[in-house]
Amino acid sequence: MDLIDRPRRLRSNPFVRSMVRETRMDAKSLVYPIFIKEGVGIKEEISSMENQFRYSVDMLPRALEEIAKSGVQNVMLFGIPDKKDPSGCGAWIEDGIVQKALQVAKREFPELYYITDVCLCEYTSHGHCGMLKGNDVDNDSTLPLLAKTALSHVQAGADMVAPSDMMDGRIAAIRREFDKNGYENSPIMSYAVKYSSSFYGPFREAAGSAPSFGDRKTYQMDYHNRKEAMKEALLDINEGADIIMVKPALSYLDIIRDVANEVNVPVAAYSVSGEYAMIKAAAKMGFVDEENIICETATSIYRSGANILLTYYAKELAQFMKNGRIG
Repeated sequence: MDLIDRPRRLRSNPFVRSMVRETRMDAKSLVYPIFIKEGVGIKEEISSMENQFRYSVDMLPRALEEIAKSGVQNVMLFGIPDKKDPSGCGAWIEDGIVQKALQVAKREFPELYYITDVCLCEYTSHGHCGMLKGNDVDNDSTLPLLAKTALSHVQAGADMVAPSDMMDGRIAAIRREFDKNGYENSPIMSYAVKYSSSFYGPFREAAGSAPSFGDRKTYQMDYHNRKEAMKEALLDINEGADIIMVKPALSYLDIIRDVANEVNVPVAAYSVSGEYAMIKAAAKMGFVDEENIICETATSIYRSGANILLTYYAKELAQFMKNGRIG
């Protein structure tokens, strides 16, 4: 046949396929989430997230060593306190669980980069992400507490903070607090585009952060909405966010692409607990090849425009990137 264009020429062997690959990935862009809880000698598997664990602070170095050896260099810390109260004061106290974990982590593995989740839901007795006024989450009275929490994290050694609460104006509040206290160079990764999603179920079990009443639909985004994502992203950039995150990832690839096309800052995507749990469950039943699914789904997130990927499969992906299976 008289064909000039033959796309298959560039698919003929693994060398040329690798050379012309459009989507490039690097293990340095991966972030591994890890759960820290009060206690001693604790490494307990999370029932809804096979092979993911809660660690006590004394066991954290073992987990960090494994992360470092895998090739992952970025860690996101989530704290699980022993005691909770209506205001969530455990989030910002000097000897809080995240603050203690940071001190140990920075001492034992200073070569890793530590990002902290900034929210009150793990620390409040009611499980919501802010202060309550009746049964409503009060936006403005929550902002000083989020700023105080973020400041306590960088004072304890956090390299970056990631507010996930979805209160209006929280990036500006945190940025002002940082600048006022000499942390003007501390970056903020904003969970700017965070949808109210059923994919968070396993995380809420892992962190003990399910709301005791109602839901989070008055502050997390309606998953029917697309244009609103750009509104949230641009607001947070104007308030001082250095990185914009879209969460969840797999059902929101169109949103990641929209945001990546429009903003002039790096875009992160969080492949959340429900995505991880679904792959694990399907693989356990023999319905899918786990390694191939990990590679394909991660690639789809990067292909959609993400520069940074938060994922519970970070360690596996780092190895796949190292051996050339993906990337």
